[in-house]
Amino acid sequence: MIVFKYIFWLLYRIWFYILVAIPIFLFFPFLVLFSIKEKWYPQFFWLARNLWAKPILFGMGCFPRVKREQKIIKGKSYMLVANHTSMLDIMLMLYLSKNPFVFVGKKELVKIPVFGFFYKRVCILVDRESTKSRTGVYRRAQRRLQQGLSICIFPEGGVPEEHIILDKFKDGAFKMAIAHKIPIVPMTFYDNKKRFSFTFFSGSFGVCRAKIHTFFETSSLQEVDKISLREKVRSVIYNELSAKI
Repeated sequence: MIVFKYIFWLLYRIWFYILVAIPIFLFFPFLVLFSIKEKWYPQFFWLARNLWAKPILFGMGCFPRVKREQKIIKGKSYMLVANHTSMLDIMLMLYLSKNPFVFVGKKELVKIPVFGFFYKRVCILVDRESTKSRTGVYRRAQRRLQQGLSICIFPEGGVPEEHIILDKFKDGAFKMAIAHKIPIVPMTFYDNKKRFSFTFFSGSFGVCRAKIHTFFETSSLQEVDKISLREKVRSVIYNELSAKI
C-alpha cells in the first residue's frame, strides 16, 4: 500500500510542475509583452490570476473555500499578508484578490526554471542579508503603490519548520504599511501544507480553506507602532490556525 502512496505523491508533484509550466509556455509572448513596462502590469496580473493560478489550483484538485470578514475594495491599495507553508500559497493569494498586487519575495526563487524568469521581472526581490536591498524594497514598493497596486508579503520570511504552527513575523510588511498608510489584510491559509507541502513525498487533493480577516487600518499609526501592529496581526492568524487545524 505504501508503494502506491509514493507513486501517487511522485505523479502528483510532477503534475503540479506540468500545470505550472503549460500556461507559461502557451501565453509566453503575452506574458513577456505585459512584463516589459510597469504600467502594463495589471494585464500581466490578470493573465497570472485567471490563466495560471486558477488552472493550477483546480487542476491539482485543490478547491478554494473562502470566508471573508471584510471585502477588498476594487481599486484600493492594501498590504496582503498570510501564513506561508506551500507553493500553493502563491496561487491561492492570486485567486483571493482581484486587485492587482505585487509580491515581495526572496531573490532565491529566481533560480526556478521558467517561473524565475517572470518572477524577477514583475516581483520586488529582496536579499534579506543585504541592508541596501531591504532599503531598495521600500522605494520600489512606493512606486508600485503610487500606480494603484497592492503589495503582498509572507511575513514569516520563509517556510517554518514542520512542528511550528506560525513562525515569528518580520517587521517589513508592517513598517511599509504604516509608512504608506495602507490597510493590512490578514489572511489564514489552513490546508495548503496538507495539499502540497515542501516535503517531496506528500500532498493530496481536497479543499483549500482560506479566511480574509478584518483589516487593520494604519492611517493613524507611526513607525513606533510597527511591533504592536505586527503582533496583533500575527495573533489573529495564529489563533485561527490553532483553532481550526
